[in-house]
Amino acid sequence: MRRRLAGAMVLLLLTATASVPLSLPVPPRIVRIALEIEQRGIVYSWGGGHSEDPGPSKGTCRGYRGRVKPCPAARTRGLDCSGFTRWVYALAHGEDVLGPGNTDDHVRKMRRVKSARPGDLVFFGKITKRSVRTHHVGVYLGDGKMMNAPETGAVVRIDDIAKKDFAGFYRY
Repeated sequence: MRRRLAGAMVLLLLTATASVPLSLPVPPRIVRIALEIEQRGIVYSWGGGHSEDPGPSKGTCRGYRGRVKPCPAARTRGLDCSGFTRWVYALAHGEDVLGPGNTDDHVRKMRRVKSARPGDLVFFGKITKRSVRTHHVGVYLGDGKMMNAPETGAVVRIDDIAKKDFAGFYRY
């Protein structure tokens, strides 16, 4: 009797699990890292994330044109948009693949793609064959959303991808 019961249980378990997918979709490593960073509540700092090593750092007031006056960046440890994406990509790739430059420098190290995948970078500004003038970048999460360090006074967060000034999706 016990043997029949055990056999029935095994058959029941095999039948029940046969329709379960073997692998559930797992977000790409870049997206998982971006989501982990968002949970830390890291603040925006103009020029933050551009010290020798990627990651939060004090910013700079050189070139600052933000709404908050006087410029708080030199005393604020945080990340700007390109500092955020630089850190995410460094953690995901195991090395500083984007380097300490700004959004213009970073887009030059990538290739434009027509169909975005989660983990690609979303750039804003104007990119032509002759010139690159970008002003913002974020990590594409899918479904029209991106993770970014948007502006002084904000924290790293998820936003909808704005159509205004959209320059394209880029992949490393």
